[in-house]
Amino acid sequence: MSFFKAFKYAFCGIIYCIKNERNMRFHTVAALYVLVFARFFAFSRAELALLMLTIGGVMTAEAVNTAIEELCDRVSTKYSPLIKYAKDAAAGAVLISAVFAAVTGIILFGNFEGLSTMYNFYVSHPPNLCGIILLTVVSVIFIVLGPCGIKKLLFKSKKKTHLEESSDDK
Repeated sequence: MSFFKAFKYAFCGIIYCIKNERNMRFHTVAALYVLVFARFFAFSRAELALLMLTIGGVMTAEAVNTAIEELCDRVSTKYSPLIKYAKDAAAGAVLISAVFAAVTGIILFGNFEGLSTMYNFYVSHPPNLCGIILLTVVSVIFIVLGPCGIKKLLFKSKKKTHLEESSDDK
C-alpha cells in the first residue's frame, strides 16, 4: 500500500466517524472551541502541547470506540455478553479520556486573568460576540443532525407524497 493511500484511508475513517457518530461531532466542536478560546490565555508551549495531546487522546479514543462498535456489530447481530463487554470497555475508554480532558481543561482554563481577557474581548467587540453565538447555534445543529442530516434538511425534495397529493384533490 502506498504512503498516500494510507493517509487517504485514515482520513476516510475520520470522516466516517464525524458523519456517523454524534459523540465524535461533539468532541470535534469542543476541540474547536478549546482552540478558539485558548488564544485568550497565556499558555506556555508545554501547556499548549498538553492541550493538543488531550484533544488528540479524546478523539482517538472515540475513533477506536467507533471501530470496535462497528466490528462487533458486523461480527454478530445476536446478543453476546462478550461483545457487550468489548463495547462497554471501549465506551469506558472514551469516558475516562473525556473526564481527564475536562479536568485538564478546568486546570488550564480556570485562570481568572484569561477568563477576564476573554470576557472583555467579547463585550468590547459585539460582532465577534455575535459570531461566537452564531457559531454556537451552527455547532448545536451540526452535533445533533450531522452533515447528512443538515444536507437532508437543506435539500428537501419539493415533490409531494402520494398522501399530500390526494389531500390536495379534495
